[in-house]
Amino acid sequence: MTIDPQAQAFLDQMAALNTPALNTLTPEEARKAFDMLAELSELKPEPVAKTEDRLIPGPAGQIPVRVYTPQGSESFPVLVFFHGGGFVIGSIELYDELCRALANGARCIVVSVDYRLAPEHEFPAAVEDCYAATQWVAENAKAIGGNPAFIAVGGDSAGGNLSAVVALMARDKGSPALVFQILIYPATDFAHDTLSSQENATGYFLTKDDMVWFRDLYLQSDTDRYSPSASPMLAQNFNGLPPALVITAEFDPLRDEGEAYAARLREAGVDVVCTRYDGMIHGFLSLPFEQGKRGRQEVIAALSSAFAK
Repeated sequence: MTIDPQAQAFLDQMAALNTPALNTLTPEEARKAFDMLAELSELKPEPVAKTEDRLIPGPAGQIPVRVYTPQGSESFPVLVFFHGGGFVIGSIELYDELCRALANGARCIVVSVDYRLAPEHEFPAAVEDCYAATQWVAENAKAIGGNPAFIAVGGDSAGGNLSAVVALMARDKGSPALVFQILIYPATDFAHDTLSSQENATGYFLTKDDMVWFRDLYLQSDTDRYSPSASPMLAQNFNGLPPALVITAEFDPLRDEGEAYAARLREAGVDVVCTRYDGMIHGFLSLPFEQGKRGRQEVIAALSSAFAK
């Protein structure tokens, strides 16, 4: 396959900007660069019935969240959303447009979690925040207009990793009960030794050097990468996990580990759909591509189906 023309045009635009490689910047510089990149997006935020910024209790203080509520007065299902950014960059602000689209499309409340970032807060801070936020949603769903019987987790890239980890933790701890997990080009194994991590190491937006940079800032030591709370692929048991949608991109270094994780779920009897978007690059659901629209519709359809059961 060849790269999609829209993706190639985006890569050409990035090359023309001649910005330094992400992995050569400080975390603070990288965050500013990511903010500037987001401003180039042509995607416009949809209106929703209500948004509310809240602070909820977490293991190390309060966790900021943004609650998106669609039109209507019924008791809505809830998606707990974890943003991407390699555990180092990204924010609820940068994912505001996507969360609005998911809230409207799937007719669900979306709770977007502003978990602690590395290197100021290394592993497992993000994991602890995301699990605590999911537990809070389960315990307080009715107070925000949600139905505690229909809670899903989801996210992209690092957020996909955190979604998979939270699903494992929820199963092991017996709470909360989750009905679905959305894993969008997820990082699932910090070994970074797959074929796609070699084939797509450079030239396709996310690079292997970026992935190593994120890993080194996120994990406290190399031994952390063997923890299933960091690398969910290394979990001993995949039985009893909620159904999943896994989305991957052909020209993404994370492609193979996302697809391998879907295979592990399927082997354990978990109902899973894994869709590879040919010609696409990492991050395409947040970019103004036709295939990005298709990916969003697939996410919305999967959530709607899970919430309807």
